[in-house]
Amino acid sequence: MKRETLDLHASRYAVGLMSGTSVDGIDAALVQISDASDEGVSVRLIAFENTPYPAAVRQEIFDLFDPTKATIDKVGCMNVLLGELSAEAALAVIKAAGLKPADVAVVGSHGQTIYHAPEPEKRHGYDIRYTVQIGEGSVIAARTGIPCVTDFRPADMAVGGQGAPLVPFTEYLLYREANRTLLLQNIGGIGNMTVIPAGCPPEQVYAFDTGPGNMIIDGVVERLYPGQTMDAGGAIAGRGTVDEELLELLTKEPYYSQPLPKSTGREMFGSVYIDRVLDIAKRKGMKAEDVVATVTMLTAWSIGDAYRRYVRDRAPADVLIVGGGGSYNPVLVGFLRRVMEPMGVQVMTQEAIGHSSDAKEAVAFALLADYAMNRQPNNLPNVTGAARPVIMGKISY
Repeated sequence: MKRETLDLHASRYAVGLMSGTSVDGIDAALVQISDASDEGVSVRLIAFENTPYPAAVRQEIFDLFDPTKATIDKVGCMNVLLGELSAEAALAVIKAAGLKPADVAVVGSHGQTIYHAPEPEKRHGYDIRYTVQIGEGSVIAARTGIPCVTDFRPADMAVGGQGAPLVPFTEYLLYREANRTLLLQNIGGIGNMTVIPAGCPPEQVYAFDTGPGNMIIDGVVERLYPGQTMDAGGAIAGRGTVDEELLELLTKEPYYSQPLPKSTGREMFGSVYIDRVLDIAKRKGMKAEDVVATVTMLTAWSIGDAYRRYVRDRAPADVLIVGGGGSYNPVLVGFLRRVMEPMGVQVMTQEAIGHSSDAKEAVAFALLADYAMNRQPNNLPNVTGAARPVIMGKISY
């Protein structure tokens, strides 16, 4: 983690862009990065903007999640279009911060994942892992005049990693404590947990995808409540009752018991999975609000199950800090407290400790890009399963 190439106390501005599995829009964070010591870095959030996708663009992105629809021309076109939209998002947050593009050292953009296949597949004698993120970095660099780092995952996968999760690298830098073991739980489309044992070196951090976050909740709501894309504030789940029989059935998904490291995505918990859930619910004659309540509890259950299965005996935790869109769903957070607090783990949100749930992942990609620009490794092999540290990200000027 030592920053040998940088002057101590050097400070610079960076922009991070994030578009997640929920496909709500582009989160843009402008941060000030400072090297406080030869072993640490500090990041201060200056401005944050969210730019929702136009409805037609969002639907076209969703179409690309289906390999039968993701033809080369459509992927190529959307790659450039998302580059344009990402550049606009970057310029908007720079303006909101009262700065000019010339003041910013780098833009780091996660891009939009349309396919992620981290498990090796034998092809012509080679073990092939692959992933596809779109949102052309060359377009972002050209429109903003700022170097842009994109396509972070392939470098990790090239040395045997899953290419995910990536945010734990920055979580270790920014959140670690000497005396408390922390769990950082992001609930975006997919849920992922980072385990930071008290006073640990980076080699002891580990992380993994816990399973569905908001993805199944959002998908069920979209099908059962036309015109809605999410259960805002948990209003629907709050009216419903968890169906224990359906919940028990859903907990049998083999992903939950897979060994670490592991990651997942829309390929497993996307539209086909949602079709199956709704088919079972229809046969049971369930009310719509009960279906939403049940899949909301599934997300909370999956987090608790992951803690029991992979963490509790190895690094008993003091606090679980929840971020991502799911942290704004009080019913989901309430279910999570019901699951975690009997195990002695306090549940808090990012806002409760002075951070931003909305901005957290965008901030992470600003910092990951800063490391890439300074030729510093920015993965955690113990987290991703990579054989060694690598510098992730491709730079466009």
